[in-house]
Amino acid sequence: MAHDPSAGLTGWDLEGFHNGGDTECWRRLGAHPVTVFDDERGEVTGTRFAVWAPNAREVRLNADFNWWTGDAMHLIPGSGVWVLFVEGVSDGALYKFNVLGADGIWREKVDPMAFFAEQAPANSSIVYTSAYAWSDDAWMQRRASATPHAEAMSIYELHLGSWRKGKTYLELADELVQYVTWAGFTHVEFMPVAEHPYEPSWGYQVTNYFAPQSRLGRPDELRYLIDRLHQAGIGVILDWVPGHFPKDEWALGRFDGTALYEHADPRQGEHKDWGTYIFNYGRNEVKSFLVSNALYWVTEFHVDALRVDAVASMLYLDYSRNEGEWVPNIHGGRENLEAIDFLRYVNSHLYHRVPGVVMIAEESTSFDGVTRAVDAGGLGFGFKWNMGWMNDSLRYLELEPIHRQYHHNEMTFAMVYAFSENFILPISHDEVVHGKGSMINKVPQDAWRQFATLRAFYSFMWAFPGKKLIFAGCEFGQRTEFNEAVSLEWWVSDLWGHHGLQRLFKDLNDVYRHTPALWELDSSPAGFAWINADDAGANTYSWIRNDTAGNHLAAIVNFSSEPWTEYRIGLPESGVWTEILNSDAGVYNGTDNFGNLGRVVAVDRPHQGFPASATVVVPPLGAVYLRHDPDQS
Repeated sequence: MAHDPSAGLTGWDLEGFHNGGDTECWRRLGAHPVTVFDDERGEVTGTRFAVWAPNAREVRLNADFNWWTGDAMHLIPGSGVWVLFVEGVSDGALYKFNVLGADGIWREKVDPMAFFAEQAPANSSIVYTSAYAWSDDAWMQRRASATPHAEAMSIYELHLGSWRKGKTYLELADELVQYVTWAGFTHVEFMPVAEHPYEPSWGYQVTNYFAPQSRLGRPDELRYLIDRLHQAGIGVILDWVPGHFPKDEWALGRFDGTALYEHADPRQGEHKDWGTYIFNYGRNEVKSFLVSNALYWVTEFHVDALRVDAVASMLYLDYSRNEGEWVPNIHGGRENLEAIDFLRYVNSHLYHRVPGVVMIAEESTSFDGVTRAVDAGGLGFGFKWNMGWMNDSLRYLELEPIHRQYHHNEMTFAMVYAFSENFILPISHDEVVHGKGSMINKVPQDAWRQFATLRAFYSFMWAFPGKKLIFAGCEFGQRTEFNEAVSLEWWVSDLWGHHGLQRLFKDLNDVYRHTPALWELDSSPAGFAWINADDAGANTYSWIRNDTAGNHLAAIVNFSSEPWTEYRIGLPESGVWTEILNSDAGVYNGTDNFGNLGRVVAVDRPHQGFPASATVVVPPLGAVYLRHDPDQS
């Protein structure tokens, strides 16, 4: 063994970790193959193991190379970090830390900084060094100068483990890339890929924050999947879970016999709903750990955006708690000031360090300034999921058509606050689980009306201000709820109705990507104008989308079962308006009897506050998109 058991790691190296400023702490802690200098033999190779356990009485390294008998680790004075260099150990070695806690109990723990871990139910950490050579330079250069708010964002959310059950990262690199390219989505969003032994948690109960789940392959194979997506022009969003972590005895909880990563007080440190621990965001080392983890996925795996899970649970001390079950902040309020400070820190740091990165909040309350810049008093996220729009829309969708006229404002109310934040419209996995029913089974009446209504709804959504997100299976109308234990029901996509819906999504995405009016001014009132928001009697909505070059798209959506054959709408310009989408077309398994024969001609006759107008045909439970074409005659 080399003379220096710490392999050069000193207390000075850990200063940033202790003051919360080290945002790459995975480079110092964890297992790292290194070369050290021995006084007698010169250079010696091996692996340096380092773990933070400040209240431990003793820490031993249990590993396959010492027959799991335990080698004593050394405490770097004043740092709380235990370290050991082991000569001759390299990638592939299995190890754990055996921690004698402050309470006198030995606990065998996995490495919080491990880059790779055994497949559940085994859980050893694995020494791993990436050897991946990226081929996405063109994508990364474009990303660095991107303006996400003014670009198209059509997101396909999926659970990697069950999209096609049993497929590996390498197989998905062919099949997922091919499918998403065909379907025309601009981004994929992976439900959490960090290691989690309990599959029914879908990845939201993370035990290894720096290790991709090994069920699907090795870390560099996930890098390959992301690389292939980038080469195909598809962005990658990753769900990130800094709001809580599970109580598995061998993971982060009570790591050194004390509440190290979590709050000790259960009123602050435990989630009643989920049976998990809550991070102590006021502790510098925890902030360093979490900010480093966010930066790790963005830099080491080229992830383009992090969608932060359950932000509302972080913002409020009384989240899902009864009176007396929570501790007010220093001002007597319910806001979690330490969590707010942490979110501002991670957002501002990532935006500063990684040009083009996007931070997305899943936040379900009216908390002010979620997507406002940190220096303007906001949380600093780039986008926020519009949960209000989602809830209102689904309530409307579930009504019989004859009753919708009495709930007309549920589809228009989102425009009251549409520009208060930068929104993503989400139809996520959360809407098709836990007895909520699949999207198609939310819709009343027979199969024809169900599919027609969904086609109209998604056409409404794709033309409405805000970026788009749907969950895998929604695009072909899967009837069963999401179940991580089995694949999506791909076979139904060849059947009537299902196939038509899937084809509509392909065309919606094609129209969306090639029509800047549908995304360029998403965050500006200049990008939107109602034609008629108040036609409750007809269950019909109509509006205009604009881009910065003065181009227009008109969307007319009819949620009644009656066709409108002479529906007059106001338009901003006269001339030819080309029908570029009709959700009732035969190719989508619609009736194909109601359309505008490819175009309408607007005349200089003022109507509904616009200088021109036209009479259009709108199919029952259908949507029509019209694009103004000034060069046509």
